[in-house]
Amino acid sequence: MKEKTNQFIYGKNPVYEVLVKNPKRINKIYIQKGFSYDNRMRKIVQEADYRGIIVQHINLQKFDQYFDTKVNYQGVIASVSTVETITLEEFLAIEKKGYRKLAALDRIQDPHNFGAIIRTLAAAGFDGVLIQNHRSAPINSIVEKSSSGAINHIPIIKTTSLNNSLEELKKHDYWVIATDIEAQDNYFEIDYTDMNFIIVMGSEGEGISKTLLNKADYKVRIKTNFESLNVSVALGVIVYEAVRQIELKTFNKT
Repeated sequence: MKEKTNQFIYGKNPVYEVLVKNPKRINKIYIQKGFSYDNRMRKIVQEADYRGIIVQHINLQKFDQYFDTKVNYQGVIASVSTVETITLEEFLAIEKKGYRKLAALDRIQDPHNFGAIIRTLAAAGFDGVLIQNHRSAPINSIVEKSSSGAINHIPIIKTTSLNNSLEELKKHDYWVIATDIEAQDNYFEIDYTDMNFIIVMGSEGEGISKTLLNKADYKVRIKTNFESLNVSVALGVIVYEAVRQIELKTFNKT
């Protein structure tokens, strides 16, 4: 679904998450006339009123012109500014105790996959996701809806070159972990607990470019009895193995 010029997000969870996490992005909220309020919709209205954001009741079908196909508005649309991204330099300047966990996406252009990945990374407490300016999914309402608003909870780091960014991260003591179907090591054989790391994922069709694979300190595979997993599912498997190891180590120290 290709979006046109105007920037809108739709759905109760995405709109609510922007309201509570980054309300300055919202210009106005539109609610379907005659829509029956549930708890989430009431919270949206209450939060908007608290923050002085205008709520207007109209026929939401007037927004169909902004999308190439019809979408499920769930009774609410918000007019918003675009999601702010940061540079790698800005990310590295952010102070944080302990090790950091990142993911990098190489040529993942499907916004549904991108949104699902963001949701997983935010839920797992990752520190950011690194994407390239070109050949990456646009950050639009599909991504926000697929992420269920999680895009407001994790830094999006944009770069002109993933290759150069990985080099820079390695200089800052990050270890690069790349997925490769031909890798010898399984994803669970890596110790994720004592290092800053970045997990690199490629598109389902093309995989990770050879240039980026050559930057990897570890190459890992996920063994399956069928064809390869969807990229968002595959990343989730690795992400939660890393989280499991880190939490287990923390638990054993207490």
